[in-house]
Amino acid sequence: MNKLPAIDRYIARLIFFPMLGTLVLSAMLLVLEKMLRLFDFVATEGGPVSVVWRMLANLIPEYLSLGIPIGLMLGILLAFRRLATSSELDVLKGVGMSFGRLMRMPYVYAIALAALNLAIVGFIQPVARYAYEGLQFELRSGALGASIKVGEFTKLGDRMTLRIEESYNDGRSLRGIFVRGDNKDGQRVSATAARGQFLATDDPNTIILRLSQGVLIHESPKFSVPRVLTFDNHDLPIPLPKIEAFRLRGGADREMTIPELFVAGKDKSQSVQTRLESRANFHFRIVEVMSMFLIPLIAVALAIPPKRSTSSLGVFLSIVLLVTQHKINQYAEDLGARGTIDPLIALWVPYLLFAALAIWMYYTVAHVPGGQPIGALERVAAKAAQKIRTMLTMFQRKPRKVESLT
Repeated sequence: MNKLPAIDRYIARLIFFPMLGTLVLSAMLLVLEKMLRLFDFVATEGGPVSVVWRMLANLIPEYLSLGIPIGLMLGILLAFRRLATSSELDVLKGVGMSFGRLMRMPYVYAIALAALNLAIVGFIQPVARYAYEGLQFELRSGALGASIKVGEFTKLGDRMTLRIEESYNDGRSLRGIFVRGDNKDGQRVSATAARGQFLATDDPNTIILRLSQGVLIHESPKFSVPRVLTFDNHDLPIPLPKIEAFRLRGGADREMTIPELFVAGKDKSQSVQTRLESRANFHFRIVEVMSMFLIPLIAVALAIPPKRSTSSLGVFLSIVLLVTQHKINQYAEDLGARGTIDPLIALWVPYLLFAALAIWMYYTVAHVPGGQPIGALERVAAKAAQKIRTMLTMFQRKPRKVESLT
């Protein structure tokens, strides 16, 4: 069995660590930004804090699908930039290593990550998105214990109101309880208690609220004076409100897998709008995956600065190109979903133009002597940086003191 050549192992190691660091950092930033919103949402709905972590876990596939292309781009770019700035690239070319030979490991990474991204956007992300929407629905409906909020009056069905001042031990110990129930015949029962706890019953639609050390007031049109009863313990049955079942997966195109989108786009029984949305989203996902095969070409072209230069303009442009291409795809998907342009044309024409740009940039740096695809931008950036440094130097100079002659 042939071992992997040393040059391939070296390039693979140079790519791996920047790629992994970028992927982890980008995913963490996206998760932290979303975490604050989720904590606020869950707190508003009165749900348990643990549901935040479940919701974030269902968002990780979506964030990975965004972070993988960025990680691949920066991993390859920083690896070849190191080879170029340390003159190792010149040595490799001098011993007969062409750019085509050096691109072997970048494309190994690109193929592996493209397959992973296809699995994520095509199958994992739709299921995770559906689970995320389901958790949101359960929070709003109270299925996660979010219907009773401490310090607020909460309606349990149409005829019962409950208020709890304090809650301890994850809701197992309650303090300062007020509950009121109305019957159809005009009778009303109100109770206050110092302590209480919820108990399960054999009936899944009913729970018991066990009250301790309280007062119960029974009002009825038949009574001239309300009846008042003090008690040490009193069990009050509470019918649980019916919770509507969450819809089936596939209510939105983002919750459908790639095969399901393909079938829905061809299904004549579906409305024209549904077919357009399904086709647009199908082509959007395929284009996003196919774009990863162009990343090595762009990364290598932008990684090599001009001779005797340490400019980092290529790193900045690589991120700009990726974000711009992603936004163009999103806009094209929207046009295709609305029927303004056929989804096939709307998504694949920009992709072909992006592919032509990537191939031209790679050809320029790999096969044109002294070729620099962003040479003009490098010169403009160098001149601008020089002017900025000159202006800063002028501002930092101290004014000379004029000595008095008297």
